[in-house]
Amino acid sequence: MVQSEVAFGTSGARGLVTSMTDAVCFAYTVGYLKYLETIGEFSPGKPVAIAGDLRPSTPRILRACAAAIVWMKGKPVNCGLVPTPALSLYAFSRNMPSLMVTGSHIPSDRNGIKFNRAKGEFLKSDETGMREQDVSLPHGWFDDQGTLTADITLPAVTDVLPEYISRYVDFFGPTALSGKTLGVYQHSAVGRDVLVSIIEALGGKAVALGRSDVFVSVDTEAVRPEDIVLARDWAQNGEYDAILTTDGDSDRPLLTDQHGRWLRGDVLGILAAQSLGAASVTTPVSSNTALEASGIVPSIRRTRIGSPYVVTGMMDAVEAGNVPSVGYEANGGFLLASDINHQGKFLAALPTRDAVLPMICVLTSVQDGQRGVAELLETLPPRFTQSDRLQNIPRTQSEARLTMLREDVAGVSEMLGFVDACGPVAKVDETDGIRITFHQDDIIHLRPSGNAPELRVYVEASTPQRAEELLTLGMAAVGRWMA
Repeated sequence: MVQSEVAFGTSGARGLVTSMTDAVCFAYTVGYLKYLETIGEFSPGKPVAIAGDLRPSTPRILRACAAAIVWMKGKPVNCGLVPTPALSLYAFSRNMPSLMVTGSHIPSDRNGIKFNRAKGEFLKSDETGMREQDVSLPHGWFDDQGTLTADITLPAVTDVLPEYISRYVDFFGPTALSGKTLGVYQHSAVGRDVLVSIIEALGGKAVALGRSDVFVSVDTEAVRPEDIVLARDWAQNGEYDAILTTDGDSDRPLLTDQHGRWLRGDVLGILAAQSLGAASVTTPVSSNTALEASGIVPSIRRTRIGSPYVVTGMMDAVEAGNVPSVGYEANGGFLLASDINHQGKFLAALPTRDAVLPMICVLTSVQDGQRGVAELLETLPPRFTQSDRLQNIPRTQSEARLTMLREDVAGVSEMLGFVDACGPVAKVDETDGIRITFHQDDIIHLRPSGNAPELRVYVEASTPQRAEELLTLGMAAVGRWMA
């Protein structure tokens, strides 16, 4: 792990494609399976489901992972290039370990492997057990550059998409989106075609937009300026009730209102939880505080950022009897820890990020006679979040700066200009990074990314304009500070 510089973060192993040699990916996968052996979730002869996204490096890495499964005497089940939640739904329902080759939203010069247990996501406690495994590479399987030379081919694809589509049709019904015309920004998301199929299966009209032959790095939490312009341009003619898209592996959603304005994922999560009648919501500390202000759920748990932490919090809620238990992230990924029985319909638990569910929940919450998603948003308390990232910032550099801030929050906040802009510091939350609430109820939150050399900047305020001002201030001040 150290020599390859392929780090293990909250979403699995990730690194530069040049560092993720076949040998490194093989070793990671063997370590994963050896750990699963110790907890009784893998043994020789057991199937392991694998899938990937549309990055150029994904097929090569999938083959290296399949080779590791073969070496461990398992049976690779090739689910093809499909959304992460489609793979998870197939594997979890069959008590089958699974892994997804994806770098999610990060650029195509990087990739990753996301590991799952037989019934749910890999948690932080599992990471420790995996790190303890001793792994040896089989003699003669790799050349000196770490390229796989053994004669290993991927098995034929097992089609998992019909089951994934049926999940939504069975719960929402075949006419749930009747009368709605929806744009689907396809870019290079692996779920770009199945998203069209799901909309049509629910009775809606889907119009494909912006399909790309090269990988496009769409981050659902820090939306690119060009994607903001694209959505507004597409919406100008008034044809679409909304525009939908996802990140690269299609587990994180991005939805616009009828005017082409992208919704924040943490707002999408509130509306989805309300639609499903959730009794408990678990979400990271960075998510919009309109959740608490809305009073829509009796039980709320705030966690560190990352789906493993959300999963743990959701499961704690289930054990406490707070069901239905759901979770969501600021990037929009929505998770179900318990089954949903709502208005006579049943939806099985899926404790991993899902992009489709929250978007359909919001679209079906717009009732006949209502104008659209924009008006639905107006029912929530006025709290607005924005976020962005400073790229190519080594984690060690971010951590050093945050240590300075932690040791003197008031002084450093004043030096950065935060106090002049927001008033004195009122509260500091160190659940994940440093989240500062000021007396004027403005919030600025700094945190190193767990998946890339980036420093994330999150802000929250009482108006969209104020949030935009805070983000501009925060990015400029922190950018100068990090230089």
